[in-house]
Amino acid sequence: MRREQYLTYLGMTIPGFALYCVFLILPILMGIYYSLTDWTGIGTQYNFIGIDNYVKVLTNDRRFVQALQFNLKYSVFLVAGIVVIGFILALLLNRQLRGRTFFRTLYFMPAVLSMITVGLVFKQIYFYVLPKIGQALNIAWLSENVIARKETAIYGILFVHLWQGLSLPTLLFLAGLQTIPQDMYEAASIDGANAWQQFRAITVPYMMPTLSVVLILAVKQGLNVFDYVSSMTKGSYNTTSIAMLIYQNAFERNRFSYSIAQAVLVGLLIALISFIQIRYTNGKKVD
Repeated sequence: MRREQYLTYLGMTIPGFALYCVFLILPILMGIYYSLTDWTGIGTQYNFIGIDNYVKVLTNDRRFVQALQFNLKYSVFLVAGIVVIGFILALLLNRQLRGRTFFRTLYFMPAVLSMITVGLVFKQIYFYVLPKIGQALNIAWLSENVIARKETAIYGILFVHLWQGLSLPTLLFLAGLQTIPQDMYEAASIDGANAWQQFRAITVPYMMPTLSVVLILAVKQGLNVFDYVSSMTKGSYNTTSIAMLIYQNAFERNRFSYSIAQAVLVGLLIALISFIQIRYTNGKKVD
C-alpha cells in the first residue's frame, strides 16, 4: 500500500516538476550559457568568450552603474513607502469600522489593473491635469509636468507604483494582524502596557514573517521596475532602470548575451538582498 501511494504521489508530481524544469530551470541554464558568448540574438553563429561580458558590466559600463544607482534609490523609497503606508492602512482596516469591507475592496482594486495601463493613464494626468491644477492654484512646482524634469521624474513614477503596489502588501499585513492572538493584548493591557509598548512587544514580532515576505516582494519590484518606466518616460530624465537597460541592449542594440549577463548579476543581487532580509527577520520573529 505504501509503495502504491508513493508511486501515485510521484506520478502526480512529475508533470508539474517537468513543466517547472522546462519553463524555468532550463531557460535559466541556457541564459547563463549564452551570457558566456557573444550571441547577438539573431542567427545561430556565436563564439564562446567566457566571463568577458561580466567583466565589462562590472568594470566598464557607466550606463549600468547609473541604472543601478537609479534602482537602488527607487527601491529604498519604494520599500519605505510600501512598509510604512501599507502597515498603517492594514492597522486602520483591521479596526471595527463601519464600511470596512468596502474600503478593503477599494484599496485592493488597483492590483487588478495592468501596470502599463496605469502608467499611461497617469502619464496623461501628469501632462494635462496636474499642470492645470497647479496653474489655477499658483503652485510653481505643480504647474509643470512632473515626469518631464530630472529632479522629479523618479518621484512621479514612484507615486504611481505606490498607488498600485500597496494593494497586496496591505492585504498581507492585514492577514498577518488577524493571526495575532488577542489574549496577548489583553494580558499586556492588564500588566499596564500602553499602546506603543503593545505594538513594539507584540505586533512587530508577530508580524516579522509577513514583513519578510513584503520586503522581498518590494525589493524585487524596485530592482525590476520596467512597466512604469517604459510607459511614462521611456527611460528619459535619468529614469533608465536596469530592466529598461537590459531591454534596450537585447532588443534595440542586439547585444543579447551582454544583456543576459546584466540580468544574471541583477538576479544575484536580488537573491543576496533577500537572503540578508530573511536572516534578519527570522532572528526577530516569535517562535
